[in-house]
Amino acid sequence: MSSTILCQSKSCPNGNPPSRMECPSCSKLGIRGSFFCGQECFKADCKLFFSFLFGSFFFLRRCSGKTHKVIHDLAKDGADLVFNDGSYNPFPTHPFTGAVRPVYPLSKTRVVPEHIPRPDYAESGIPFSESRRAGQPPRILGKEEQEKMRTVCRLTREILDIAASHLRPGMTTDEIDEIVHNETIKRNGYPSPLNYRQFPKSVCTSINEVICHGIPDRRKLQEGDIINIDVSFYRDGYHGDVNATYPVGKIDEDSEKLLRVARQCLDEAIKICKPGALFRDIGKTIEPIARSDGCSTVRTYTGHGINDLFHCTPNIPHYAKNKAVGTMKPGMVFTIEPMINLGPSWGDVHWPDNWTATTVDGRRSAQFEETLLITESGVEVLTAKNQS
Repeated sequence: MSSTILCQSKSCPNGNPPSRMECPSCSKLGIRGSFFCGQECFKADCKLFFSFLFGSFFFLRRCSGKTHKVIHDLAKDGADLVFNDGSYNPFPTHPFTGAVRPVYPLSKTRVVPEHIPRPDYAESGIPFSESRRAGQPPRILGKEEQEKMRTVCRLTREILDIAASHLRPGMTTDEIDEIVHNETIKRNGYPSPLNYRQFPKSVCTSINEVICHGIPDRRKLQEGDIINIDVSFYRDGYHGDVNATYPVGKIDEDSEKLLRVARQCLDEAIKICKPGALFRDIGKTIEPIARSDGCSTVRTYTGHGINDLFHCTPNIPHYAKNKAVGTMKPGMVFTIEPMINLGPSWGDVHWPDNWTATTVDGRRSAQFEETLLITESGVEVLTAKNQS
């Protein structure tokens, strides 16, 4: 460590000379700061500098010996304050249910070129059109609208497949966001999540115990992780929506089972879709499959109608004995996207960012999603993977 760092005690009797003595616990835990010229200053009045970068502000904290030990305890419990590269956990006292932590600062908001048409919430963050049409029956799309949905959903799947092809241990979820954003722009589209109700990124990335709506940040993917990438794409006035959960390297048997069950839940639900089928029967199909393999179905979040609106009717619960209203009719477009948790706990807990939802017990969750069109004879998976 450079000898140019001065003693950080505000009451140093030696005039705050260059100092090399560092709090050993802080050093081991990766907390920067706590340099003193001797034991007298360290014991009497420690001064911790935490490089918490909130915009252009620095957080400066002075603490007593007791408070200093609390900082150590927080870090030992996994609530890392500052890492050696300047990143930090913005919610160090939050009772996380699992091992995943947010790693800030977030990168700057990515720019969408001015020539690209955008949805009504792009600037304000408020989806006014959704509010105006709330509660209306599901729309029946005409032939021209259906063609637009086919195109936008095909492109949405392309973007997801490209992003997934880059997955590897060591890459950050922010890098995934950059890939999705750039591929969206290449296709002359707008990333639907960006500023939707103030969501700060162009894609949702949900790792391990994160159920949904994970915000891409500086956390590096690790061997054995699972990650859901949820891509939504807006072009020519219409939205497409698709997601899938992927292994990062080799994963354990429970995670393999979870991915298999989550995909099966979606596939079996799609099979019942046709004109006249009840929306409530989708959950009736999904939950028994999940429960038979020792898994549970998240109830807080549902599938949804999608067209020129990002989210609209119909509402698609993924659990049995739900009270979803209505039947499927030709021309309706909606998503099915069951979120399946390992174990019996289907509840969720939110991080203080007001977006990230995690399992209550810290066990893993997986999800797969497709956008579907009800046809005269059955169902068309608009976001189906191109096998070629």
